[in-house]
Order: sequence, then C-alpha cells, then structure tokens
Amino acid sequence: MFKTITLIFALLVGAAAVMLFAVSRAEPPAEPGTEKIAAMASSSWDERLSNYRKPDEAALREQLTPLQYDVTQRDGTERAFQNTYWDNKREGIYVDIVSGEPLFSSTDKFKSGTGWPSFTRPMTASAVTEHEDNSFFMKRTELRSRHADSHLGHVFNDGPQPTGLRYCINSASLRFIPKEDLEAEGYGEFIGLFGE
Repeated sequence: MFKTITLIFALLVGAAAVMLFAVSRAEPPAEPGTEKIAAMASSSWDERLSNYRKPDEAALREQLTPLQYDVTQRDGTERAFQNTYWDNKREGIYVDIVSGEPLFSSTDKFKSGTGWPSFTRPMTASAVTEHEDNSFFMKRTELRSRHADSHLGHVFNDGPQPTGLRYCINSASLRFIPKEDLEAEGYGEFIGLFGE
C-alpha cells in the first residue's frame, strides 16, 4: 500500500514538473485582442454553421470515443506521443471532431517536440476562441472551437515564424481530412491552401 501511494505521488510530482518546465519555456500568452495571422480571412463554414446546435450529452457520448468525449467536453488532455496526429505528415485539414468546422491546415503544422499536433495558426481568424485557463497552478490560454465549443488545447508564444505561436492541440478533438478527399467531404474551398 505504501509503495502504491509513493508511486502515485512520484507520478504526480513528475507530471507537475514536466508541465512547469513546459510553461517556463513559453512566454506569457498573447494579450487579448492581439491580431493573429490566419491562413484565410474567412470561409463559408461560418455561414454554414451559423445555426449550429451542439448535440446533447447522450448523442455526444454515442458519437465520440470516451477519450474524445473527455478531451472535448471535460477539457481533458490526451497522452503526448500516444495520439493519432502528433506525427501525421499528410497534406490535408483538421476539423472539429464534433461539428466538422475547419480548424487547422497541414500547411501550418510543425514538429514541436511536445508529442501533440502543433500549428502556427488556425485556418481562419474565427476558427478558434481563446479563454484564460488557470488550472494546474498555471496561467495559459485555452483554445476552443467557435461553434461546437470543443476544448482543443492551448496556445503558447514559443512557436516558429511567421506567427511565433504554437497552437498545441489534442488529436482527440480533431478529424483529419486528406487533401485528396477535401472536395468529396465538402471542404473543396480549402484546396487552394495546397497550391492547387
């Protein structure tokens, strides 16, 4: 029993140390209202989703895996390096797992070394909303999808240019649509992001 408690305590201390190290490397979150560079000014999806209603809890539990539900609805975090898209190198876009709203493009994805998919910017200026997050004794900027209000991850000021930002996103909150499937899936307007 004592060994189990000691092990749990050591794991918690280790996790806290890793999180504090990651935060100490990052600059403070961007000031609210600071303009973010987006891949596109806007898309037709804002109009398409203007009357979107998020499914009720029962429908969400049926639609999502337990991990997807925990991440998007309970602000959970998946394990680093053990998630679907952290090392995905295919061309395409990433959409909200709940609503399908377009969020990020592979053209803005980069290898951050964190074990989660990381992007320099969202696809459109209205794709994500930012919220102050003071959980785990840290001050961070949480990212949520605009229409489904899914928890996506956080944004940090330690990314590469052109933005200097790192949008650190949970794979469980995303669905990847390969470039070759964009038209068939109703996302044809984004083919231009890939020089097509």
